[in-house]
Parts: sequence; C-alpha cells; structure tokens
Amino acid sequence: MNTCRLLVSAIFILSGLVKLIDPHGTEYKIEDYLVAMGLDGVLVQPLPLFFAVGMALLEFCLGIYLLFGIRRRLTTRTILAFMLVYTPLTLWLALTDAVADCGCFGDALVLTNWQTFGKNVCLLAAAVLLCRTRAWQTRLISESAQWLISIYSVVYGLALALLCLWGEPVIDFRPFHVGQDIAAAMEWPDDGEGQPEILDFSFEPIAGLDNACDVRADDVLADKGYTFLLIAPYLESADDGNMDRINAIADYADEYGYRFLCLTASDSVAIRRWQDLTGADYAFAFADELMLKTIVRSNPGLMLLRGGVVMGKWSHNTLPAPAELTAPLHSLALAHPQPGSYRRMLLALLLWYVVPLVLLTLLDRLVAVVRWQRRKANS
Repeated sequence: MNTCRLLVSAIFILSGLVKLIDPHGTEYKIEDYLVAMGLDGVLVQPLPLFFAVGMALLEFCLGIYLLFGIRRRLTTRTILAFMLVYTPLTLWLALTDAVADCGCFGDALVLTNWQTFGKNVCLLAAAVLLCRTRAWQTRLISESAQWLISIYSVVYGLALALLCLWGEPVIDFRPFHVGQDIAAAMEWPDDGEGQPEILDFSFEPIAGLDNACDVRADDVLADKGYTFLLIAPYLESADDGNMDRINAIADYADEYGYRFLCLTASDSVAIRRWQDLTGADYAFAFADELMLKTIVRSNPGLMLLRGGVVMGKWSHNTLPAPAELTAPLHSLALAHPQPGSYRRMLLALLLWYVVPLVLLTLLDRLVAVVRWQRRKANS
C-alpha cells in the first residue's frame, strides 16, 4: 500500500510540476483537445491558460497531500475522481489519435496515447486501493500543521507558474532549448529508427511586403555570425508593450551587422498593421504556427542563433535592455549559454521547496515527540 501511495504521489507531483514550469504548453494542449472534440471557441482567452495553471496546481498539490497524508479522505477521493475522468479520455485518444500525445508530462516525457492509457489504468486501480485503505496511511505531518504544508504548496506552485509566464520556462524541455544545434537535431538517426528531435525549422518570404525576408532557413543555420529571430506566432494578439526595446535590439543588430528577422504565422495585413503600430522596419517571414509556439512560449519572444546553435531566448518581458547591448555580441555574457544552467535551476527549484518542507516536517515531529514525552511523564 505504501509503495502504491509513493508511486501515485510521485507521478502527480512530477506531472503537476512540469506543467507549472510550462503553463503555456499546457494551454496549447488544452486547445488541441478542444479542437479535436469540436469545442474550439468554447473557452475564450484567457480561460484555457487559467484552466492549465489550475489543473497543474491541483495535480502538484494532490501529490504532495497524498505523500504527507494530508486530508486523506478528500485527497484520495479527488485523485479517484481525477482518474475517472482522464482514463476514459485517454482511451478515446488511444483509439482515435485525435491528439498526438496527451501532454501528461509536457515536453519533459512524451508518451504514446496507448502508453498513457495503460498508465492511467494502473493509476485508476491504485486510486481505488488508496481510497479503500486511506485509514491505514501514515501521516508525515501532524493534523494541526497540515494547513502550513497546504498553503506553502499552493503558494509555491502559483509563484512558479507566474515566474514561467513572465519569462520563458525556467527549465526548457523543448527541442529548441539554449545550446541546441538545430541542424544536428534535424538529422535522422543512422540506424533509421525513431525520428529527429526537430522535425521542422523553415520559413518563407511573404508576398506583397517591401521588406520581406530574402534568406532561407538553411542560410540562417549555416551562418557563423549572429542572427536575432523575433518569434511572433500571431501579430494580431502580440504584446506590443516592449516595442521600444525590440526596436532598440533591431537597431543594435543593424549597427553591428547582425541579421534580424521576424518569423510569424500572421498574414501580410496583420504585418502591415504591426509595422504601423510599432514602426518596425525589419524583415518578416512566414513560418508554421506550431513551430513558433514550440520555439518560444511568449508572443512575441526573441531567439538568438549563431551557426545554427541557440545562444539565448527571451520573452517580451525579459528582453536584453539597451544598457546591456554596448559591445559586439561575442564579448557579452548574454550571448554565451552557461553549461549546466538547467541542472542548477532544477536544484534551486527543489531546494526552495524541499528544504523548507523538510525543516517544517522535522520541527513538527520534534514537537510531537516532546508532547508525547510530557504526556508519558504526567501519566
């Protein structure tokens, strides 16, 4: 029973955590589900994003509550209800392939639809067992301290989601992560099994624009110099609050001889409107919407390439300031990815949550031991 409890809690914590790190990715997956069901337009923006954050937070907290034995009846029943909804849903996905993958673990771990259904069947059986044996589950925290764990888990989860919504995901599980060699990631395996990590990186000129892009994707990947790519899946809904900074980066690129392109899935009408609103005089090219959403989660966002290698990525909220762009890129730290940065970030995320949790648990257990000894001495 304890093995079952640990397994279910670990899966829920992992599933919730990777979704909190990439809320927009979960939002896009929810929209895919709605389109597959013929319900696109039912949830207007920003409801899919709210639902994505809420679902991720619920999964994360349920895993923590189950692990610590918090509100055992409510927790186990909620997990059971969760699985009663998602198991039939993943069976439908397995039978129809309406969505390529369920998105249970975001881009961190991609399962086939049949693998996901098998996982959920096992989780459903485990949830039934946990509901029937909840009275035997040992609490790791006293009942009086449960609210501290509960509140801290909710606050931590929301803070993490907001941090990743403000910028890019703090841990990038996508194929276009910093340090990725895009050309190498597009090569097919020598053994002929599997597929490339990146299936598509391409763009094309937009007819009717005076400053349409005049280079191909292969030219950009082969260029040993630096290339700034402004990524804007939809210019119609792109945030224009930081246009002064984007234009300053474009001017900086022009001054030092770097290429600056905007890749978008919008049409020429939307591009001209964007140019009128922002004064943009850089080149534009058309690219696939899904590819753009995979590259960055911000609309717009910025990616820096050199020789086809991703050297940096920023959301529109975290763009380099003009004060940071005072010299050629090769001499600036922002253009040089730091090896092991994701490992350090993962360690930092764990420490910020686990260390206070462990200290609180140890303090609670110490108080419980002292109280027990006092009662024993008085009896």
